[in-house]
Amino acid sequence: MRALIDRYIDAYNRMDVDAMMATMHREVIFENYAAGTLSVRTLGIEELRHLAESSRHLFAARRQTITGYSEAGDTAHVQVLFEGTFAIDLPNGVRAGQRIAMNGRSAFRKRDGLLIHVADHSD
Repeated sequence: MRALIDRYIDAYNRMDVDAMMATMHREVIFENYAAGTLSVRTLGIEELRHLAESSRHLFAARRQTITGYSEAGDTAHVQVLFEGTFAIDLPNGVRAGQRIAMNGRSAFRKRDGLLIHVADHSD
């Protein structure tokens, strides 16, 4: 599963939505949790594609770096360092050019050789 996750993260870092989607099962569920609260959930590859396309303009550059990896049963757990530079001003006061760095974690499951579930967590 590590090679599949590496392909996904590489595509994410390059902002290559087509390559990201090539790692996803058509029935993929994506969830994003911020401070333990579900903030975004997509069902199916088309909803995830829409999210990925609509959000990539937020960053001029972004990078996830794997800092830890383990597998338990059918789930891979990944510790990541996220670094990004915002491309636009946001309503919450974040300004274009501002940098962010934060630690997070993700859980991945696969089906038929593709990612079927991705859950990102940040604090």
